[in-house]
Amino acid sequence: MAKRSAPEVNAGSMADIAFLLLIFFLVTTTIEVNSGISSKLPPIEEITPPIIRQKNIFTIELNKDNQMLVEEELMEVKDLKTAAINFIDNGAGEGTDGTKCSYCKGAKDPASSDHPTKAIVSITHSRATDYETFITVYDQLVSAYAELRERLAQKLYNRSFKEMETAYEDPKSLERKSKKLKEKIDKIKDSYPRIISKAEPK
Repeated sequence: MAKRSAPEVNAGSMADIAFLLLIFFLVTTTIEVNSGISSKLPPIEEITPPIIRQKNIFTIELNKDNQMLVEEELMEVKDLKTAAINFIDNGAGEGTDGTKCSYCKGAKDPASSDHPTKAIVSITHSRATDYETFITVYDQLVSAYAELRERLAQKLYNRSFKEMETAYEDPKSLERKSKKLKEKIDKIKDSYPRIISKAEPK
């Protein structure tokens, strides 16, 4: 009895299928990207740097043990926002335009910042500082500026600053890209400019 031969398997298209699968996985696979702090750097300009007085600098240092030193004294993160507001809103002297701060509600301590437009918050940290600690501290500072801007917006325009920014960008808003609204937003931002200096880690 003759032995029946097994049918051949055509493997000629296997390479094409494998190549198509490879392309499919390359296109559909998502790669995780670490999120960071969104920060817009100022344009490079050749200008003479202004003279900054030490009392206008609010120093924050984070050590390798994730402890926070504010003005060389230990402080809890929960107390940072209030301390930052007191420093920024002190209003003891003149601003960059040479005028006194009429909207400041601070203690006007001569040893603290002169004006919100001159107040600088400086953060330094160790290379061993946890990223989460740095983000928490930075968030407290941003929150301090947000609260001051909110307070001024309510005082000048009887309106929420956050709502004003949303209305300016919202496509459905009647005030979208309104020049008048933009002037109000810019006035509040100029009154409390967010000046946070992030130094190189030690």
